[in-house]
Amino acid sequence: MKVFRILNYFILATLVAGCHRQVNPDQSGEPKVSGENISFPADSPQLASLELATVESRAPASTRLSGRLIWNDDVTVRVFTPFGGRVRKITADIGQAVIKNSPLAEVESPDFGQAQADARKAEGDLKLAERSLAREQELFTHGAAAQKDLEAAEDAQVQAEAERARAVSKIAAYGATVDSPDEIFILQTPLAGIVVDKRVNPGQEIRPDQMLANIPEITDPLFVVSDPTRLWIQIDATELDVPRLQRGRQFTFISRAFPNETFTGRVDNVSEFIDPSTRTIKVRGSVDNPRRLLKAEMFVNVILSGGDTLNLSVPATAVFLKGETHFVFVQEKPGQFTRQEVAIGSEQEGRVLILNGLQAGQQVVTDGCIFLQQLME
Repeated sequence: MKVFRILNYFILATLVAGCHRQVNPDQSGEPKVSGENISFPADSPQLASLELATVESRAPASTRLSGRLIWNDDVTVRVFTPFGGRVRKITADIGQAVIKNSPLAEVESPDFGQAQADARKAEGDLKLAERSLAREQELFTHGAAAQKDLEAAEDAQVQAEAERARAVSKIAAYGATVDSPDEIFILQTPLAGIVVDKRVNPGQEIRPDQMLANIPEITDPLFVVSDPTRLWIQIDATELDVPRLQRGRQFTFISRAFPNETFTGRVDNVSEFIDPSTRTIKVRGSVDNPRRLLKAEMFVNVILSGGDTLNLSVPATAVFLKGETHFVFVQEKPGQFTRQEVAIGSEQEGRVLILNGLQAGQQVVTDGCIFLQQLME
């Protein structure tokens, strides 16, 4: 019995010693996490599931943006009628060159006739006021009129002058005079150029308030006069493209209508806000069109060159988002990785531009980032 009791004690001591044996984590095959670092044993099978890529330094690729050609408002006028009436005659057609104040159409307008009548009446009232003032001055000189009567005549003459100036200037603003033919209003162009659009026909009734309606067929201007050799281009850019679209920047663009032609433009204005629905920024540029090949409302592709500065980039799969911050896992040495915060730019051809946080030549994890992130959490 004593022999069996000693043997039991020996077995129990052996078991207790086994329970208290220290296990080295580095020899257990499990990764070790410390802050932003994670390390694996050299023989860890999990390393085989990770793929790496090198941070490359390369010239940025060109970017293509969508654009639309529009009329240059600096040399464009959209003509509406200031008076209601019926179109009597069309004197200008699409494609016709016109100079400033050239007639576009003749309109029979009772409203214009009333404005002419007001001007004639104001002119007659002024002549009457002048004669009355002269008479009162003569009577006052001979002591036959009171001072107040002379002052009243002077006041009436001043009012008549002001009314005549108002009435005459009203019709003069539209190229007419007091002696113009009755009720015939000449619709003119205030700018020289080419008639590029016409939405009016002989006999058509037109109104000055039609531009306030909600029907496109009515709100269209009667005539559009512009210079087709000078166009604007409207570009839809993203936040990341704005640094390359500063005022004065030259750019190129192409049109499907002329696949073998390359055109140039210049940035004139960058919007101060982002469209909340499309998340784009409107950029306006000017385009010279001396051959008049390009047409307003054409869709074009704007090409922004990458520039001469070398940029760092990594495969898009190397970058992951945690909250509002972008990270990559950098291999410090075989089996050891560090989670590194990075600032990114645009994505081109499957690679993401790195603005800050990495150096050329470093190794980053491209396949297995989520696995490493889960281990750290």
